[in-house]
Amino acid sequence: MHDQIAAPSQQKKMRGYYRFHAHVYDSTHWTFLFGRKAIIDLLRPHVRNGMHIAEVGCGSGFNLKNLADNYPEVRITGIDISADMLQKAYQKNRQFGDRVELKETLYTDNTFANNEKPDIILFSYCLTMINPDWPKVIEHAWKDLPEGGIIAVVDFHNSPIRLFEKWMGVNHVRMDGHLLPILEKQFNPEKTLVRKAYSGIWRYFLFTGKKQNDH
Repeated sequence: MHDQIAAPSQQKKMRGYYRFHAHVYDSTHWTFLFGRKAIIDLLRPHVRNGMHIAEVGCGSGFNLKNLADNYPEVRITGIDISADMLQKAYQKNRQFGDRVELKETLYTDNTFANNEKPDIILFSYCLTMINPDWPKVIEHAWKDLPEGGIIAVVDFHNSPIRLFEKWMGVNHVRMDGHLLPILEKQFNPEKTLVRKAYSGIWRYFLFTGKKQNDH
């Protein structure tokens, strides 16, 4: 979970948060970050040799490694604002050499030059932490993708338990079902799945959508 666009004060908080959590992230966060392998599997029909896949909020590089293992003929870029998390990502992915590139930066409308824009953009447990500017990030992705390009998202959806929703808010996560309707409106849906976690304490979703200029 990584905030990629925010006010300077929030960016500072996020960097501090992950300065501590980088050391325990992989050993603890697997208990609730469901669907990360599944979203990479959902990309299979869309991946072609020579493509460029970018993950915004790549964190410790879990998804980058799975992408590189599953799709050996693609170029991959991971973006994050946390140097501590990117160091973990480097250690996990250095075996792939230049095929996996890491960038310590915010995701903005000029992150990618015109000749290096991605064909697929992945957000994994990232967008629910980008508050209040998550619509801007989705718009950046739409502008960066080519016609027919794919956005892939796995993230928290909602919870029927108001106290749990509030607790997640204390941990910088918005969980009120706000993302999926916007994604389905902005992109032509290819696959949408909403699944329960821990018998329904919360729900998470997986979404792949295609950019259509007339959508």
